[in-house]
Amino acid sequence: MQTSNRTSHFLATAKIVRPISVFLAVDVQNDFISGSLNISRYSAQQDGEEVIEPINTLLETVNFDAVFYSLDWHPSDHVSFFDNLDKRKLDPSSPVSAEEAKMFDTVIFEGPPQMRQKLWPRHCVQESWGAELHKDLKVMDNAVMVYKGTNPEVDSYSVFWDNKKLTRTSLVTQLEQVNATDIYICGLAYDICVGATAADALVIGYRTILVDDCCRGVDLEDIERTKRNVITNHGVIVNSSQVKAMVEGRDRRPELGYKLALELKKKEKQAKEEDAPEEQE
Repeated sequence: MQTSNRTSHFLATAKIVRPISVFLAVDVQNDFISGSLNISRYSAQQDGEEVIEPINTLLETVNFDAVFYSLDWHPSDHVSFFDNLDKRKLDPSSPVSAEEAKMFDTVIFEGPPQMRQKLWPRHCVQESWGAELHKDLKVMDNAVMVYKGTNPEVDSYSVFWDNKKLTRTSLVTQLEQVNATDIYICGLAYDICVGATAADALVIGYRTILVDDCCRGVDLEDIERTKRNVITNHGVIVNSSQVKAMVEGRDRRPELGYKLALELKKKEKQAKEEDAPEEQE
């Protein structure tokens, strides 16, 4: 038990002195900017292309320990596509029938597992122009590409997991490999895939920073809900101009220190629970 506690305190000191900061650009793809799911057509009327310049500036001026780009990467028969609605049977509990369903309606597909799904236009089909990162987005050497939404039977908003938490992406392992502590998240769409990714990062235990001016979204109320969720769960929302000082340790946010303390407390509790059976023996 004493060894376990000493290890926890050593790791805590290491994280405080030298956080490992990674940058994650979520789904900055053609279809969300000027293609079939162009976010500027929806209620918030935000231009997805506006995230490119501040993201590029960050990548050119901040020395992140690792850089990740996520891509929606759907097979042509994906469950989220409205024009694939006739390929699967709806559950009797679905709020609308297949005959009555319209684009952007939410339906429930028959299981297992039962699947609640919003119906989207066909978008980000694997190997298509719409699935490519925007041509003006800076792609760093040695950056890691993370592909999500590859299972035709389940959608994936978060870059960590599919929407039913059935399968995790490669991101979980890749973050562990670089010993990431702090994740700077931005991209498209603020209130959907960016928000889901930030929520999962916080639950997993990462110190999570949402870069506000590097995000654009679909619905203003949902964007505000996303922000409240991040703050409530001890994440931080900043402007891109503040990121360099944070990564370099000149700007230390108390919220992130508190998040680290919570996670260490959780790990210590887990360690005690694991050691308890051994002590009883």
